[in-house]
Amino acid sequence: MQVTAGQCQKEVIMTHNDSKLLRPEEVSELLQIDVETLNTWRCNRRYSLPYIKVGRCVRYKASDVIAFIDERRIGQSP
Repeated sequence: MQVTAGQCQKEVIMTHNDSKLLRPEEVSELLQIDVETLNTWRCNRRYSLPYIKVGRCVRYKASDVIAFIDERRIGQSP
């Protein structure tokens, strides 16, 4: 059985704490996209990835990020 990087990252979050708040840099690393892409998604409401504002800081719940990834899975998992 082959394990992908995404599965490893997801397991790290799940074992740590799925209610942990992640910085945009951490989310961009998990999704393998630029932080600026996340900023654009937030501003344009392109995707329904919930976020939390703490003052000027933006945070994402780990469980929301995992749900976002799972919702976009196409086909069946092995």
